[in-house]
Amino acid sequence: MQILKNYNNIVNSIQSISKTTSLIVVTKGQLFEKIEIIIKSNHFDFGENRVQEAIVKWKNKIIIYPKLKLHLIGKLQSNKAKDAFELFDYIHTLDNEKLATFFSKMESNSLRKIKYFIQVNIANEAQKNGISINRVDEFIKYCIKDLKLNVIGLMCIPPIKVDPTQYFKKLGEISRSNNLSELSMGMSSDYVCAIKNGATFVRVGSGIFSEN
Repeated sequence: MQILKNYNNIVNSIQSISKTTSLIVVTKGQLFEKIEIIIKSNHFDFGENRVQEAIVKWKNKIIIYPKLKLHLIGKLQSNKAKDAFELFDYIHTLDNEKLATFFSKMESNSLRKIKYFIQVNIANEAQKNGISINRVDEFIKYCIKDLKLNVIGLMCIPPIKVDPTQYFKKLGEISRSNNLSELSMGMSSDYVCAIKNGATFVRVGSGIFSEN
């Protein structure tokens, strides 16, 4: 089956470079019957871009497969934050004070704790989400020290159609200077470069679900 072949090729490619990088299989727009092929290969980390789609797809499946770890990797609207808090184990796109404050309040009234990545607008692109580089140090401190959020690392999406190396290196520098250990960076087209520059989580969808 092509999906399983693609998945195994990606896993082997990752492991040939790093034994410690985790693969997040991105399942946006995919039917669960295709996703289940990968679950049955004992893979449990999956990424979704949209909260509403994730609820429909995963809400009942996390009961059937309790080992599942769900990662929100798309832009989070504040009106979907409560739903995201209840479903996801990791949020990779924390990038503003309003959301951070909301999650802090939710956690203070719940036993549930989420692992957060702060999304950095690594190239200061006007159309991209993420906190600006010149504000990121301050925002990290605010989230960890003031709000007591479990911020484990940083996430970025570099500009398209350019060599992403300098952006991955920059994210690593910011991470190290703030004593954060995790880097969520790299997708189907650039995950190899990301791993070589320190990625601990890569987000791959089309490279697995493509039928070609």
